[in-house]
Amino acid sequence: MMICICMLPYFKKLIPLFLASLLVFSRVSARFVVEKNSIRVLSPLSLRTKHDGAIGNFGIPDYGGFIVGSVVYPDKGANGCEPFDGVPFKSKFPRPSVLLLDRGDCYFALKAWHGQQAGAAAVLVADSIDEPLITMDSPEESSDANEYVEKIGIPSALIEKSFGDSLKEALKKNEDVVVKLDWSESMPHPDQRVEYELWTNSNDECGVRCDEQMNFVKNFKGNAQILEKWGYTLFTPHYITWYCPRAFVSSSQCKSQCINHGRYCAPDPEQDFAEGYQGKEVVFENLRQLCVHRVANESKRSWIWWDYVTDFHIRCSMKDKRYSKECAEDVMRSLDLPVEKIKKCMGDPEADVENEVLKTEQELQVGRGSRGDVTILPTLVINNVQYRGKLDRTAVLKAICAGFKETTEPPVCLSADLETNECLERNGGCWQDKQANITACKDTFRGRVCECPTVKGVQYQGDGYVTCEERNGSRFGWFLTFLVLAAVTVAGLAGYIFYKYRLRSYMDSEIMAIMSQYMPLDNHHNNEVPSEVGP
Repeated sequence: MMICICMLPYFKKLIPLFLASLLVFSRVSARFVVEKNSIRVLSPLSLRTKHDGAIGNFGIPDYGGFIVGSVVYPDKGANGCEPFDGVPFKSKFPRPSVLLLDRGDCYFALKAWHGQQAGAAAVLVADSIDEPLITMDSPEESSDANEYVEKIGIPSALIEKSFGDSLKEALKKNEDVVVKLDWSESMPHPDQRVEYELWTNSNDECGVRCDEQMNFVKNFKGNAQILEKWGYTLFTPHYITWYCPRAFVSSSQCKSQCINHGRYCAPDPEQDFAEGYQGKEVVFENLRQLCVHRVANESKRSWIWWDYVTDFHIRCSMKDKRYSKECAEDVMRSLDLPVEKIKKCMGDPEADVENEVLKTEQELQVGRGSRGDVTILPTLVINNVQYRGKLDRTAVLKAICAGFKETTEPPVCLSADLETNECLERNGGCWQDKQANITACKDTFRGRVCECPTVKGVQYQGDGYVTCEERNGSRFGWFLTFLVLAAVTVAGLAGYIFYKYRLRSYMDSEIMAIMSQYMPLDNHHNNEVPSEVGP
């Protein structure tokens, strides 16, 4: 079991209880998995090696795709903590710029934001000490950080100090350092179905994080339901809970925040135990939403969870003072969900017994295999790998699509929404005939590809990057047509000759048959003449 440490501000009035809980959980060692992407140096030849980068938990990692860019290191402000003047890192070459910055002095996310503002396509942060890679996380909720974190739209990664030093040395020698940032293997694709889970919360009064996850649910609902209905994905919602140590079960704090005698708890929404909603009401609604999914899944309507959660948020929000059991049941009835069956799934919150549904949730919070422990809200896990980056509809859909094997992606993954639009800038570095308005550049969600096109039945051939030559398919077509027509003409002529021959033979035979009838008369007449003239 794990404790939810994602909302520490809510625990200010519960520090003694929280510390006691930590002692209880000391027997369980938290396991945090660093999600990585591949970084390969393409030039200079002396640095041609492959390294790992720790994917930043902000911005938009290019899951399923890659970026080939030239590394730049600023002469001033190498830590990236202050805005750069203008857009000095906007590439003047076909390759985009990958900005290299030093770790330290400010938030990782702020470095990425300043790099994006200065024209960089990606940011690499070089560690300042020799240590294993760590995940660059978003800063704690604050008005300053909130202004830029959600606006970061480029990928970022932390690299080891030794790798960063080697890149800087090459740049000092004025060498052209080209790297390939590759996320194609950052998302595994074990089979033709993607399995993903969202760790969320029914509380809508926990600030920016709650708003972020609710906006995501509303925006992603349509895509999620399409993928689920057609069997492309298997989605499972989860909810973080913690439990109250036995010594504090009778305390007012535990009673207001927990159900089933302190076994399953959630922070007080208003951080005030005397007013407003209580943490145990949040736990109970979390349990209801879990049972909605379970019961709906039994009737092959698992996607109805998305409708229930969005409708509940609209009709039963804490802000409108309608966060209640009665309102929840009204929503269930409107969606034709079996209320009594869901109640049975939820059990008795006052009973001094284990709740099988919530007990399972606590067990699943502990990481297994390649997945680390779930400790923050919201957390998205795709194919047993924790998603890194902004919780944005398009970014998440792209990550899910990257979980499919190539050529097995569903149609929604091939829509215009997921196109990278790399062809808009310098034609993506592909071949182009400006006069004929023909290009070899094609946008896909995995990135742009350079393939010679087919235009009006004419197939162009070449590498797609430098050359695409017209293959004159029309001549071959006309030649083939001529052969077919010639064959038909010859066959027709042969048929006509054969027909004439058969007709002539038939007519000859008919004439002979007619003539044969007269031939005996002639013979008989000839025989009778002598008898007439004889004596």
